[in-house]
Amino acid sequence: MPIPEDVTGDEIDKDVRQELQSLPKGLAEDVAKNLVMVARLIDEDPEGAYGYSKVALRLASRVAAVREAAGFAAYASQKYSEALAEFRAARRMTGNVELWPVMADCERGLGRPEKALDMAGAPEVHKLDKAGQVEMRLVVAGARRDMGQLDAAIVTLQSPELASNSVQPWTARLRYAYADALLAAGRESEAREWFAKAVESDKDGSTDASDRLAELDGVEFVDAFDEAEEGADSEAAERVVEVDDEDGEEGDLKD
Repeated sequence: MPIPEDVTGDEIDKDVRQELQSLPKGLAEDVAKNLVMVARLIDEDPEGAYGYSKVALRLASRVAAVREAAGFAAYASQKYSEALAEFRAARRMTGNVELWPVMADCERGLGRPEKALDMAGAPEVHKLDKAGQVEMRLVVAGARRDMGQLDAAIVTLQSPELASNSVQPWTARLRYAYADALLAAGRESEAREWFAKAVESDKDGSTDASDRLAELDGVEFVDAFDEAEEGADSEAAERVVEVDDEDGEEGDLKD
């Protein structure tokens, strides 16, 4: 797959660069460039990111960072079985538990929420940092919703992290998930309150909380471009009517 000229491979994280030092220099550079493309495209073009991850995987399948990147690209493309396999491989190579929550979410994606709940009770969860534990809580709440246990999902999300006024990287997503669960339970006023709190903490726009809040408030957004087109069409229609009227008047005079 083509690599843009502005991609050098030096953009990757220093820890990943260190992992690639086990490869010959030229090969390491090629792998690095493909990993850069995975990171660049994964949010806007998951399938494109997946394509680059497959190239990196063919070049260096024994590098844990490559297996992890391939896992996230597959995950973003909703290829959950493949993602889970790559995450498991990366975990075997490193022994790290940080991928445990996303592995559990892959089980959800494969239609196995019960397996995700089993993973939530595993010893690995206690080894997660705070961010990982919050992520695991989100996965568990999602699994409960998958199983139709809406009240249990709401209770799962009620935590010190949710109640805290401190804004952390996970705060917006946690508040959003709680608001969404409340709304699904028919608790609209509470949902509105938590969507508003999610908006306050979502500085980088990682959720669509503002849109959900506006929807609850009955606000409709009109695309300015569409509105301009409609205005142009209306003006054109008026001109046609005017011309037709003029033609009609001329016809009457001739008669």
